[in-house]
Amino acid sequence: MKDELLEAAKAVRENAHAPYSGFKVGAAIRSAAGIHVGCNVENAAYPEGICAEGGAITSMVAAGDTKIFEVLVYAEADTPVAPCGGCRQKLAEFAGPDVVVRLAGADGVTTETTMADLLPAAFGAAQLK
Repeated sequence: MKDELLEAAKAVRENAHAPYSGFKVGAAIRSAAGIHVGCNVENAAYPEGICAEGGAITSMVAAGDTKIFEVLVYAEADTPVAPCGGCRQKLAEFAGPDVVVRLAGADGVTTETTMADLLPAAFGAAQLK
């Protein structure tokens, strides 16, 4: 069976703009509106770059959706590449604690976890009340 999220993340990774690190990442998110993708976009002013997960979230919101069903992050590295801390918080804004996050590389999906495991005790809207 074809893994649509894996294929989408692998394909968008090729479009990453990573002239400084050379480290390309692709992300694919499944929502009710479909599959949304993003890739990392570096900037000469390093902190101003965009992570793949953030790009995929932006695509999803632009399509009119605000609920993540599943996430896949693809990078060709020796070990699975998990979302950075900032992206974990961004994902938690739209994904519940049970949402599956899969990490994949050249050997396919090697790790599967949940948002709760990636970001325990996540800060959210409930804390703002």
